[in-house]
Amino acid sequence: MKRILLISALVMLVSGLQAQYAEDALRFSQVYWQGTARNMATGGAFSVMGGDFSSLSINPGGIGIYRSRYFSVTPEVYTNKINSDYNGSATNDSKTMFDLSNFGYVLSKRLGKGASGWKYWQLGFGMNRLNNYNSNSFMQGINTENSKLDVYNEEANGVDYRLLDDTHGPYAFDLSPAWYVYLLDTIPGTTDQYYTPVPYAGVLQTMEIATKGSTNEFLVSGGANFDDLLYLGASLGLQFTRYYRTSVYSESDIADTIPYFNMWSYTEYLKTNAWGINLKLGAIIRPIDLIRIGIAFHTPTYYFSMKDSWSTDTYADLEGDFQQLQSSPAGEYKYHLTTPMRFIGSLAFVIKKIGFISGEYEYVNYSTSKFKAKDYDFAYENSDIKASFKSATNFRVGTEWRIARIYLRAGYAFYGSPYKDNLNDGARQYITGGIGYRADKFELNFAYSRATSNLDYYFYSTDNIQSNPVNNAYLIQQFALTFKYIIHKTK
Repeated sequence: MKRILLISALVMLVSGLQAQYAEDALRFSQVYWQGTARNMATGGAFSVMGGDFSSLSINPGGIGIYRSRYFSVTPEVYTNKINSDYNGSATNDSKTMFDLSNFGYVLSKRLGKGASGWKYWQLGFGMNRLNNYNSNSFMQGINTENSKLDVYNEEANGVDYRLLDDTHGPYAFDLSPAWYVYLLDTIPGTTDQYYTPVPYAGVLQTMEIATKGSTNEFLVSGGANFDDLLYLGASLGLQFTRYYRTSVYSESDIADTIPYFNMWSYTEYLKTNAWGINLKLGAIIRPIDLIRIGIAFHTPTYYFSMKDSWSTDTYADLEGDFQQLQSSPAGEYKYHLTTPMRFIGSLAFVIKKIGFISGEYEYVNYSTSKFKAKDYDFAYENSDIKASFKSATNFRVGTEWRIARIYLRAGYAFYGSPYKDNLNDGARQYITGGIGYRADKFELNFAYSRATSNLDYYFYSTDNIQSNPVNNAYLIQQFALTFKYIIHKTK
């Protein structure tokens, strides 16, 4: 029972949204294909061409095109800038980091010596990055309509004050700390009706959020080549997700017009670690040299090990030299998540060894994500997922053209909004480009990727109280460099 109460507290506290778990399901279900610089430079539309380690995560049939043994590694510089507007106040923040987008090893062996039939088999091991969660955001503005403390009041009314006295009880992460620093108090003559001594008119509200982490897919893939006509492959993926967030919400009397109040703040620390598993099947058909057709199916990723750890700090600075900090206990919970299956179709037109134009269509239904635990049914949260999200279609197009040993590349990708009934935006567009150099034993490829999206954020929300939306515009830029070394060419 205590764990169930802790989950209920977490759902309310993480960002002030009852749909927080639904947002978590979406976050860990979304995939923005990265991997090698060659794949990134062509907008993620390279899988139907095969012969690139990124295809093992998108269309495993691409492994069937290999005829050599090679190793690749892709470091990148990732930067995320967020421009925010809240009640007419414009702010921005950014984060830049260095990470590893891919590493992989593939071997290929000839099957027999005949002129037709099964010609090669392949085996690959490595990692592709599927999502990057690193960002800093800073949002602030004047709110003369309501306060997060109004949410606390609404949640506290009807709750006996002795439950708020329990620092390890069901309200240990929000209401109880607010009670201890005198941001909540009972109305005289009552034991379960509350008021806040802090007015909200003209208060400066600020939210700072720092996130880090990623989803990386470690995989084992196998494939085969039938008569240079059909290429088959399968990948067993082991996804590892790390997500860390520190958010600091505060309200301040910047004009010094509110008696007995200077400021208060609420800091939340959240860490999620998860392991998941999936299977991907793919095929590429080359009916004629000019055309390649690809199809792939991804099973849902089953996160068999998800663990949340969290805690909060509540601070009040009231006039009269009253300053107090109340920290919550550490919360922890283990559960499971199943993400949606995916279908990917692709088509490429290949002009001999000069160049190609390729396109991909991806279908994913985000409303099918589902949480599960041994001691909690997640009925409300799973219902909220179905009510909030929908199926989305993603399109990617890319091209590559060869000039001697130099390869020029460009691409575009559009990831559709996952939100139902225009609840939010969330669509993302990529414009990409790159250049490569190929020698006899190695390749060096560079990619630049620029992504833009818009997403509203709410400081807090209940059925009766809601802050105005913060309009966030995201600009994500990536600079990737892949080194590919050919160890041995199969004859």
